[in-house]
Amino acid sequence: MNAMTEGLFLAPMAGVTNSIFRRICREKGADILTTEFVSADGIMHRNARTRGYVAFTEEERPIGVQLFGGDPERLAEASKQVIEWVNPNFIDINFGCPVNKVVCRHGGSSLLRDAPQLERVATAVVKACSPLPVTAKIRIGWDATSVNATHTAHILENTGIRRLAVHGRTKAQGYSGNADWEVIAAVAAAVSIPVIGNGDITDGATAIQRASSGVAGLMIGRAAMANPWIFTEVKAALTGQPFVPPTFEDRWNLVRRHCLEEIATRGEEKMAMQVMRGRLMAYTRGMPGARPLRGELSTVASLAQLDDLIASHLAEHAHTSPETYSAVSV
Repeated sequence: MNAMTEGLFLAPMAGVTNSIFRRICREKGADILTTEFVSADGIMHRNARTRGYVAFTEEERPIGVQLFGGDPERLAEASKQVIEWVNPNFIDINFGCPVNKVVCRHGGSSLLRDAPQLERVATAVVKACSPLPVTAKIRIGWDATSVNATHTAHILENTGIRRLAVHGRTKAQGYSGNADWEVIAAVAAAVSIPVIGNGDITDGATAIQRASSGVAGLMIGRAAMANPWIFTEVKAALTGQPFVPPTFEDRWNLVRRHCLEEIATRGEEKMAMQVMRGRLMAYTRGMPGARPLRGELSTVASLAQLDDLIASHLAEHAHTSPETYSAVSV
């Protein structure tokens, strides 16, 4: 696959990348999966919610469990417990989450401005997990005045981190603005471990451009929320193969299947459909008539109601070409 050796990664996203969605993305071409992030404290308590976060099926392998926390000893112990509990293929440390409720607990991207503590955390986890590989995900820095991804990457490489994903935004940016792929390329050139680039990969064309930055793999997050076929499209682009966009019927069939699996997992249709509302609205991004459709999906409470919406949408847009999907106003 081009010069890349690590393939395509599904970015871990809280509230999105559960086992059902991970398996969907694997089917569409994602090579490496990672669970939603889990706090070290959550692992230590081993409650039912935590079990749901780290659970996966054998068909999802290779898969890692992503953890966050600021205390080296607790994160190391949590890592050992995860290995005993579910035996993942790797442990991933989250040094990139910009969400304040994580940062205020000295987790996620908070450690990007505390290099000594970041080093202590990574060292402790690598030692606790050996010989299981430990990977990490970072952002390029805390803000525009403190872009330190190359320095951070050197620290993590020296602790024994085996692979590094770099999101091309700062903590201060959140998910706004543009990802800085020049910084990602600089990190890839500066260390010997594989660097995975993340940020603003929206289609096959941008993937080809990003793959030329020297990264060993590409990580896709928000674009997959709306369109899991992006993995199929990117693989086709990187290998010079044709890509046939899914029809609207294909897309709605996948949406319905996702709902059915969520209902089966939760055992209660109304609850499952309420949980799926945000996911359903994401799936419509770029579809014709998406705005009014999202309004209706925000209150959907049953599979029958969803079926009516699907039938109405397909009838209304029967003659719209799927090739125009990404160009349609959201």
